[in-house]
Amino acid sequence: MQPHLFNKVMHDICNYDEYFVQKCDAAGVLGLLPNQKLTAVIRMLAYSLSADQVDEIARIGKSSTLESLVRFYDAVETLYTRDYLCRPTPRDLQRLLQKAEARGFPGIIGDIDCMHWQWKNCPTA
Repeated sequence: MQPHLFNKVMHDICNYDEYFVQKCDAAGVLGLLPNQKLTAVIRMLAYSLSADQVDEIARIGKSSTLESLVRFYDAVETLYTRDYLCRPTPRDLQRLLQKAEARGFPGIIGDIDCMHWQWKNCPTA
């Protein structure tokens, strides 16, 4: 994930849910940073890791990781459903079909668009 996108999501989620904001405990010790919690959640989702595996990598407890995951889901659903997690409009579908046809895949709307990535092992004719 690009840093500016991560920072935007982190800012939005911190404004939505105070759980992600760094706080002091009763002894005055600072808790986890928001980016630590979000990184743990995103690693779980991106790499299909369990909370125990994230604990080994990021040194964040299992319960904190699972709590972050649940709150992350809630925040993403609330904040981004209207704009990003909705069915495509007819205009969106037409644009996707035109893009796919231009790339030699007419009628396909569910492809993963990776055409802009550089791939060093890309087969050539």
